[in-house]
Amino acid sequence: MSSVFKNVIYEATDGVARISVNRPPLNILNAETLLELTLALERARSDGSVAVVLITGVGDRAFSAGVDIKDHFPERVSSTLSVFNKVFSTLENLDKPTVAVVNGVALGGGCELAMGCDMIIASEKAQFGQPEIKVGAIPPVAVALLPKLVGRKKALEFVLTGDIITAAEAKQIGLVNRVVPEEKLEEVTEELVAKLRESSPVVLRLTRMAFRESLDLNFKNGLDRVTDIYLNLLMRTEDSVEGLKAFLEKRKPKWKGK
Repeated sequence: MSSVFKNVIYEATDGVARISVNRPPLNILNAETLLELTLALERARSDGSVAVVLITGVGDRAFSAGVDIKDHFPERVSSTLSVFNKVFSTLENLDKPTVAVVNGVALGGGCELAMGCDMIIASEKAQFGQPEIKVGAIPPVAVALLPKLVGRKKALEFVLTGDIITAAEAKQIGLVNRVVPEEKLEEVTEELVAKLRESSPVVLRLTRMAFRESLDLNFKNGLDRVTDIYLNLLMRTEDSVEGLKAFLEKRKPKWKGK
């Protein structure tokens, strides 16, 4: 399945799609790689057997050190931003939980790729940063998304200084969910995937939708939207009723994914 890609490895087994940036040692994101990432995400979205999507980088040196610096120059940057932004709109509309698995550096566009996922698991040696300011550039996704994740002041400090922080610091400010020893990274990732897969895939999808669609709304409008999803989408699924019945009957639910 991954043979159609040159710079990305796509593997889907046991309900999990694993998308790996395959340009070691630094896994730099050039335009071709960004296009392949979008195609891989679209493949995961269209695969009904996939319940969870993992994104990582090949090797232990870098998740991704960012977008190729040559693609930031005026003659290329417009087309670069177009394919770059497409990755994130695809991530946003994926309708399946996404987890970035970070072992090594996640810098610039690599850091943005990680923060664009629903969750981040990082090894203790991982580092995060948006150093674009130091080369006269702006990190568009970080500017738009990071304040929602870590707050306005921390986001401004992160972007305006271009500082690189440790995984522990990233967890402290709320950018990273879990920090684990490098040798435990795969094990902890598998544990999280197993927990996610215990739930109905359709309920996971609708819960994620409720989060995403209410995020930018005020409380009343957000609550109204979540309630609408609950009543008019969730309660029409077989899995919702199955979950309630299983609880009352003191048994494990048998999800149908619909």
